[in-house]
Amino acid sequence: FQTVFVGKNKPLRDPLSPFRWQGFKLEDYLIGQPLGKGCSAAVYEAALPLPSDGQEKGPTVQRDHGSAFQGLEEKPAPKRQQKAAFPLAIKMMWNISAGSSSTAILRAMRRELVPATAVALAGEYGAVSCHRNPVFGRKKLQPHPNIIQVIRAFTSSVPLLPGALTDYPDVLPLSLNPRGIGHNRTLFLVMKNYPCTLRQYLWENIPDARLATMMILQLLEGVDHLVRHGIAHRDLKSDNILIEFDSAGCPWLVITDFGYCLADESTGLRLPFTSNSVDIGGNGSLMAPEVITASSGPGMVIDYSKTDAWAVGTIAYEILGLTNPFYGYEDSTLESRSYREDQLPKLPDHVPREVQQVIKMLLQRDPSKRISARVAANVLHLSLWGESILASETLTLDQMTAWLLCQSAGTLLTDGLVDKSRVETKMKMCFLANLEYEDLWAAVCLLLSWRNQSG
Repeated sequence: FQTVFVGKNKPLRDPLSPFRWQGFKLEDYLIGQPLGKGCSAAVYEAALPLPSDGQEKGPTVQRDHGSAFQGLEEKPAPKRQQKAAFPLAIKMMWNISAGSSSTAILRAMRRELVPATAVALAGEYGAVSCHRNPVFGRKKLQPHPNIIQVIRAFTSSVPLLPGALTDYPDVLPLSLNPRGIGHNRTLFLVMKNYPCTLRQYLWENIPDARLATMMILQLLEGVDHLVRHGIAHRDLKSDNILIEFDSAGCPWLVITDFGYCLADESTGLRLPFTSNSVDIGGNGSLMAPEVITASSGPGMVIDYSKTDAWAVGTIAYEILGLTNPFYGYEDSTLESRSYREDQLPKLPDHVPREVQQVIKMLLQRDPSKRISARVAANVLHLSLWGESILASETLTLDQMTAWLLCQSAGTLLTDGLVDKSRVETKMKMCFLANLEYEDLWAAVCLLLSWRNQSG
């Protein structure tokens, strides 16, 4: 099963795939309005105008090379039109301490490059990607449907982009702001422009139980992919999850913003915590108990193999229409440092028992008792699409094999004949590509035991 599906389990086509050797300079892009900013970067909508019959196609934006990108239309276009006109997003990192050397910038910001495609950095070292110098310490991550892809990455001089003097004047270089503390050069990342973040989507939508289950499943598949590659995101939150929609209107979730990730070839997911100066990640509110309570010292190690899975358990509350219990909005807010499992808020009755149990197991304080992202994903997959096999009174290996063969055939037919962009099809492909005997049967045993307990 893995042999068939690993090669098919790839993300959707990126917007620059037909233009393999273009878009490696900031001057190539038209920059639109800001999409957002965080603690270390600002993100702008962008487009790569390409010549066609002697004319450039692209949004109506004037470019003034003397003063960066100016002359934007005063009246913003409707959201749907903006997305069509600006299919890309450019993330400009704020460079305060990395210096202005390209090599130093890439080394200092190498975590941001973890989800970069094979060709993303080709422009920094020449046109042939296989001959470029590797970025020191950068760990590569294979593409996945639920992980952002950085399709271009390069260093360039910092321009004065729209809103810069208002939104982030302090991090600008002296050449743009006499009081700025930034360097003249920084890292730019080009990605697909997504309609919204998960947090923005949930402001206006409360998914039904099945849709919410599929959304949680996608996060678990993305986290499992990271774990398989020895990477921990360490800053999962609804602001760092982007959303687009498949042809049936189902949300497609993509994990982004790898600035705090643990991606070290020498340590893997076990980080030596020898002193308090060691970076243990971001977002203290959603930091797993084993991280937030860790004490530094000789020989101390923090195991991150299940920390992102714990964060998914907290985000599941938001997806199900509730307040994240670990955010400080109310007096009842829990702290990962000290909470007890029996203090977790009750989930709505309409949420399937299997989903409730998965969330409960994801939020176990003790990581040895916590369910892994892979087993949790298997449970949700079986609860969504495996009712026929779970209904069997005496489940055998032959029955499971026959069911998997039917799942494989149906998934291949759907992918080939119906629509390659469906979330449901992609999730089935992820499940079949990542099959492991022990993890599959662990999920089956959990489901059957829960059903037996419920009578």
